[in-house]
Amino acid sequence: MTITRDSLMTLEAYSKIRKTVRPEVIAHRQLRSVGLGEHIRLQFEDEQTVRRQIQEMLHIEKIFDQEGIQSEIDAYAALVPDGSNWKATMLIEYPDPNERKRELGRLIGVEDRMFVEVEGHARVYAIADEDLDRENDEKTSAVHFVRFEFNAAQRQAVRAGAGVKLGCDHTNYPAHTLIAAETLASLAGDLR
Repeated sequence: MTITRDSLMTLEAYSKIRKTVRPEVIAHRQLRSVGLGEHIRLQFEDEQTVRRQIQEMLHIEKIFDQEGIQSEIDAYAALVPDGSNWKATMLIEYPDPNERKRELGRLIGVEDRMFVEVEGHARVYAIADEDLDRENDEKTSAVHFVRFEFNAAQRQAVRAGAGVKLGCDHTNYPAHTLIAAETLASLAGDLR
């Protein structure tokens, strides 16, 4: 389903249900969140998470004019997977500001070293930050947007229940983890 102005709730309607649907929204986001090591988390997006993000931005910013609504849709719609991929917000999390600054300097290029490995298939490396570059010579950003593009055989294997590993082979952040069955079941629904 495509997110359009007509498919969004009005500010008034959203305001009425916002608090009551919050627990279910949080549960859905947690289901689609995968931690990698101690400091990286991928929040896999789907139509539901992106729609909620757009509604939240419209609510917070009190945007109700057509151009403003379309601008928010345009900003976030690219995060909805299109059937051949998974798309995620990648968060590098260091609570201490000094440690964060140091580690972001050590992790330049980490977003390009993220991978998904479907059991029995080659690794699929992330295509990162297609909208704009999020690093410079001194440091990487704490937030990246990544896309994992799968071929037909990989998509079929995931949908058939193959195990999937999320990993990173950056020199300063080697890590991998098996994606939990419940999370994988949700992510498999993004693939056709």
